[in-house]
Amino acid sequence: MKYFKKILQFAIPYKKYAILNIICNIFYAVFSTLSFVALIPVIQVLFDKTKQVTDKPVWEGLGSIKNYVSEYFNFYITQQVRQDEISALLFICGIVVVLFLLKNLFGYLAAFFITFLRNGVLRDVRDAMYDKMLALPISYFSEKRKGDTISRITADVNEVQTSFLSILELIVREPLTIIFTIIAMLVMSAKLTLFVFIFLPISGFIISLIGKQLKKQSHRAQEENGYFLSVVEETLTSLKIIKGFNAEGKMQRKFRESTNRLKNILNKLINRQNLASPASEFLGIFVIVIILWFGGNMVLVEETLDPETFIAFLGLAYNILTPAKQISKASYSVKKGNAAAERIMNVLETPSSLTDASNAIEKQDFEKDISVENISFKYEEEKVLKNFSLKVQKGQTVALVGQSGSGKSTIANLITRFYDVNEGSIKVDGNDIRQITKKSLRNLMGLVTQDSILFNDTIRNNVALGKDDASEEEIIDALKIANAWEFVKELPKQLETNIGDAGNKLSGGQKQRLSIARAVLKNPPIMILDEATSALDTESEKLVQKALENMMKNRTSIVIAHRLSTIQNADKIVVMQRGEIVEKGKHQELLDKKGTYQKLVAMQSFD
Repeated sequence: MKYFKKILQFAIPYKKYAILNIICNIFYAVFSTLSFVALIPVIQVLFDKTKQVTDKPVWEGLGSIKNYVSEYFNFYITQQVRQDEISALLFICGIVVVLFLLKNLFGYLAAFFITFLRNGVLRDVRDAMYDKMLALPISYFSEKRKGDTISRITADVNEVQTSFLSILELIVREPLTIIFTIIAMLVMSAKLTLFVFIFLPISGFIISLIGKQLKKQSHRAQEENGYFLSVVEETLTSLKIIKGFNAEGKMQRKFRESTNRLKNILNKLINRQNLASPASEFLGIFVIVIILWFGGNMVLVEETLDPETFIAFLGLAYNILTPAKQISKASYSVKKGNAAAERIMNVLETPSSLTDASNAIEKQDFEKDISVENISFKYEEEKVLKNFSLKVQKGQTVALVGQSGSGKSTIANLITRFYDVNEGSIKVDGNDIRQITKKSLRNLMGLVTQDSILFNDTIRNNVALGKDDASEEEIIDALKIANAWEFVKELPKQLETNIGDAGNKLSGGQKQRLSIARAVLKNPPIMILDEATSALDTESEKLVQKALENMMKNRTSIVIAHRLSTIQNADKIVVMQRGEIVEKGKHQELLDKKGTYQKLVAMQSFD
């Protein structure tokens, strides 16, 4: 219950609905009990004339309230019977109808109010999960399956929401129904009620044995659900490769193995849960039979109990069965909800390794330089960068080149603070970026990656991602600088054109030019271009390269280059190898050295 209690914190803003639910449940429990208690005077008056009361009872204080209420009710019914038995019968039936109506009315109102709490908590937990996903560093998700994260924000949150109704019934309505019923039973016959209590703990113990492993099974089901969602996500993302390599059969086997495991886990889980209802009902009927034998003995042999009281007592005893069954079901549901809550809280309570310092500054402008000072960094065990230093003056274009795995893209990840350095520091205008708020640091930077990351939305909304208040004129100007307006203006809906999932309605060059337009519109003083042209054909590369040149005018740029033809005009070229700098200089200087750079150039032909 530890994790479920933490989730219950989300219910605090909706406590008024919880209070109204509790009030309605109290009335539900009261009228549920009264509907059976009302049978006693009915049976006494209609079927046993000797119990008719002809003299109006006299109030003798609180000590005799039970007898006073019973006698007064009997007196009233006796008067009705003397006038007209049919009218008396209608009156009694009316009382029963009203009691059941009130019981069900308050039952509905209790469910009505709890709906606002449940759905409010559902929304707030989802919002908190999504906010946490955005706050966690990229490194967290590189170790997790996307499908598992999706499962936690969908299936697990739904499970917790469903469990909320169960927990409130467990705490309020059903226990109150049982308590009020037991009080009425004790008033009728303390001896018979105590006899019933001998058997109830035994029943409860047997039911608890059934649900002992429910949380464990539920946890396994939720983990498997996350795995199979990951397979679905990977399939949709990689459909071209799967089909191109005729790997449909392999992926089908992988998916079927997961769904088969999930089926087996759910079979065990649901069958164990389904066992709760018949087991509790059978045990309840067993208790009723015991009551019949023991109570029947009190009526027929000992004559210490009235038949009509015994009949009402049986009704009350059976009235305990339904809430008892609901409590057993709710306890299982709570165990499932707790397992889901544990998975949710594991995400919400994950500390972020990338947080703003308590005294972090808001940096508004870029004035002098970016200084990378003796940094070392590793993703896992092996160092990707070793004692790396670099200074980029304002207005300079600095290119990082080298073979794959030399650490070029890692520099971009560290400057934008997607990761923190293990050793050394990165400074902007002399301020360590760990002492600058992440938001203000990233406001100074524009990012264009090798993979054009676009959203299933319109061109307008994709380009204006970093500037919500951008005018149409500003968006068109950005598209022109990025050499993208020429194709956008030919589209039927122009800026309102939806580009599809990940922009798949566009070509690679068109997608990349939209990414550049997005960075241009943001208009940051620093540009980071991470192999922005490496995935393009020659014609698209020329268009994109021209767009990049337009964008880099009057800006500080760090260019990670795969195609060396794109960085010949850079102010400084840094040649990297295994996380270290091996050469530095301008294009011609490095060619004249006939070193590593010259070898890289020789491997590529210039257009």
